[in-house]
Amino acid sequence: MASPTAPAAPRLVLASASPRRLDLLAQIGVTPDHVAASDIDETPLRGETPRLLALRLAAAKAAAVKAFHPDAYVMAADTVVAVGRRVLPKAQNEAEVAACLDLLSGRTHRVYTAVAVHGPDERTAERLVETRVTFKRLAPNEIAAYLQSQEGIGKAGGYGIQGRAGGFVLRLQGSYPAVVGLPLYETLCLLQGLGYPAA
Repeated sequence: MASPTAPAAPRLVLASASPRRLDLLAQIGVTPDHVAASDIDETPLRGETPRLLALRLAAAKAAAVKAFHPDAYVMAADTVVAVGRRVLPKAQNEAEVAACLDLLSGRTHRVYTAVAVHGPDERTAERLVETRVTFKRLAPNEIAAYLQSQEGIGKAGGYGIQGRAGGFVLRLQGSYPAVVGLPLYETLCLLQGLGYPAA
């Protein structure tokens, strides 16, 4: 008598091309079966708060990719850096990195990272993590050196805390991995809550 075939493990699709998010997932023993970056308009809506922007974008990214992978778990995240209600850009060049660092120098800002998960049974769940980060006052030569490193290009707020900008941080209240790009505890809770067999 043939032994019953074990059910196939559910597939997990990461709706992000960020290598940092892949590395963070690996820390908690989660390896996506597929990576599919979404292509959505990330422009804030009129009057939209940074908190709501992060939640909307994470949900939109997950929904966009879910359409192509209806039978899989799809997870997306979005990180927004803000000073008050002002949303800082994902810096595209040195001028934008410099402008962000000038604004963040010597003050506290907030990093909002939202995670959205869509299950194969159409259930969805999302979480938002807010972290407060305080930078020391940056000298012109420190900003110049950071610009030369090119680390801030493509990063929300013009910096990556996991790199040289970690040396700018005086205080951090909240989730360090969320500032990098993915809050690990909350992500694990979302996946497990929707039935994904995460360790």
